[in-house]
Amino acid sequence: MYWTTALQVAGGVGLFLYGIKLMSESLQFIAGDRMRQLIGTLTQTPLRGVFVGILVTILIQSSSGTTVMTVSFVNAGLMTLNQAIGVIMGANIGTTVTAQIIAFKIKDFALPFIAVGVALVMFSKSKKQRYAGNGVVGFGLLFMGMQTMESATAFLATRQELFITLSQHPILGVLAGTFVTMIVQSSAATIGLTMAMGSQGLLNLDAAIPIILGDNIGTTITAVLATIGVNRSAKQAAAAHVLFNLFGVIIFMIFLPFYKEVVLFSASDLNRQMANAHSIFNVTNTILFLPFTALFANLIRKLIPGDDTREARTPIYLDKKLIEASSTAAVEAVKDELIHMGDITLNMVDLVRRCYSEEGTERILTEFAEAEDAINTINKAISSYASEIWQRGLSGEVSTVLGCYVNAAGDLERVGDHFENLTELSETRLNDGKHFSDQAADEFWNMYGTVEKALNYALDSLKNEDLQKAGYVINELEMQIDAQEKQYRKNHIERLNRGECDPEKGVSFIDILSNLERIGDHSHNIAYFTYDIVTLSRAAQPKL
Repeated sequence: MYWTTALQVAGGVGLFLYGIKLMSESLQFIAGDRMRQLIGTLTQTPLRGVFVGILVTILIQSSSGTTVMTVSFVNAGLMTLNQAIGVIMGANIGTTVTAQIIAFKIKDFALPFIAVGVALVMFSKSKKQRYAGNGVVGFGLLFMGMQTMESATAFLATRQELFITLSQHPILGVLAGTFVTMIVQSSAATIGLTMAMGSQGLLNLDAAIPIILGDNIGTTITAVLATIGVNRSAKQAAAAHVLFNLFGVIIFMIFLPFYKEVVLFSASDLNRQMANAHSIFNVTNTILFLPFTALFANLIRKLIPGDDTREARTPIYLDKKLIEASSTAAVEAVKDELIHMGDITLNMVDLVRRCYSEEGTERILTEFAEAEDAINTINKAISSYASEIWQRGLSGEVSTVLGCYVNAAGDLERVGDHFENLTELSETRLNDGKHFSDQAADEFWNMYGTVEKALNYALDSLKNEDLQKAGYVINELEMQIDAQEKQYRKNHIERLNRGECDPEKGVSFIDILSNLERIGDHSHNIAYFTYDIVTLSRAAQPKL
C-alpha cells in the first residue's frame, strides 16, 4: 500500500513539474525578444531588480531558475551582489504566483485544458500557436498532477495521527518542508503536495504553515548547487539567497501565532490560505530586507570574502547552467561574451599602433599573440555554446538575434586575423628605419584612425543597440574607408612610378591598405547586425 502510494505521489509530482516546465518553455517562446530585453535589465538597482526578478520568475515559472541565472551573472561580473539580492527577492515573490494559480478550484477542468492544448499543437500552423498549445497542456498537467497527489493521499485520511505531530511541533514541519523541497528542487511542487494533503483533511493550517516556511529554505539548494566551480562573488550571491530565506523563516517562526492570524484573515478556504501564507511570507520578507540591502550585502562579504581574480583572455560569460535555467538568458550571455571579445580586439588596435610607432618589441608581439589566441578561443566557444542553446529551442526572433551574435563573433575573429597581418607587415622597414615615407605615413595614420573609429562605433552600437552609431558606420565611415583605400593606393602607385619608393617594400604598403579596408568591411557587417537586432526588437513590441 505504502509503495503504491509513494509511486502515485511521485507520478503526481512528476506531472506537476512537467506541466510547469511546458508552461515555462511556452511563455519564454511567446515572450520572444521581450524576454531577452527583460533579462538584459537585470543589472540595475536592487529595487528594479525586485520587479525584474518577479517578472522573469513568472515567465520561466521557477524561482530556482532565476536564482541560478543570477548566480551565473554575478560569477561573470555582470551583476553586483547588491543588485543580485534585489533579483533574488523578486524571484521569491514571483514564485508565489504558481501557488496562487493552483489554489483555484479548477482541477476538474484539467482534461479539457489538455484537450484544447493538444488540439492547438496538432492543428495550428503558427509556431507561436503550437507553443501556446504546449502551455495550455502544461497548465492542464499541473492540475492533473494535483489530482493524482490528492487521490494518492486519500487513504491517509483515516490515519491523521501521522500528521498531528507536525501541528504540535512546528520545527518538524519546517524541517519536513525543507527536506522535501531539497529533493524535488521545486518550492511550487512542495506547496502543491501540501495543498493536496490539505484537501484530504490530512494537514490543517497549523501544520501547513511551517511546511511552507521550510519550503522557502529548501528551494535555496538549487542556488547552492549552482556555485560548484564558480568564483567567490557567485558564492556570495548564493549565500545571500540562503540567509535571506533563513532569516525570514526565523523571524516568522518567532511571530508564528500573529502570522497565522493574518493568514486566517486573508481567506476562508484552506488552499487559498496556504497560497496566501506563501505570498505573505515572501512579500513581507522583501519589504523588511530591501531597505537594508547594502548592510546585508556587507554581512555576506564578511562571511565570504571575495578575493577572486578574473582571467580576461578566456570566455567568462558562457555559463552552461544558464542554458538549463533559461535559453534566453544564455543568449544574453553570448552577447556579453561578444562584447568581451570586442574589448580584446580593441586592445589589438593599440598594440598594432605601437608596432608602427617604432616601439615594436618582443613583449608587444607576445602580448599580441596572446590576444589573437584569445580571440580564436572565444569565437569557437561562442559557436559551441550557441549550438547548445539552439538545441534547447528558441523563438524565431531570439534565434535570429543569436545568429547575429555568432556571425558578429566570426567578423571579429577575421578582424583579429587582419590585425595579425598588419603586425607581420610592420616588420618591413625602409633603409632609414622608418616604415613609410612621410606622405605614406600620413595616409596610413589617417586611414588607421578612420578604421579604429569604425570598429569602436560598430561594437558600441552592438553593445547598446544604438542605431545612430550603426548608421554612422554604414553610411559614412565605410564609404570614407573605401575612398581612402582607393585614393591612397593610387597615390602610392604614382610614388612607385616616380621611383620614390622601393618596389619590393612598396608592395607591403598596398597589403596594409587592403587589410585596413577589410577591417572596415567587417566593422560594417557588425553595424548591420545591430540594425537586424533592433528591427527584431521593435517588431516584438506590443502594438498599441
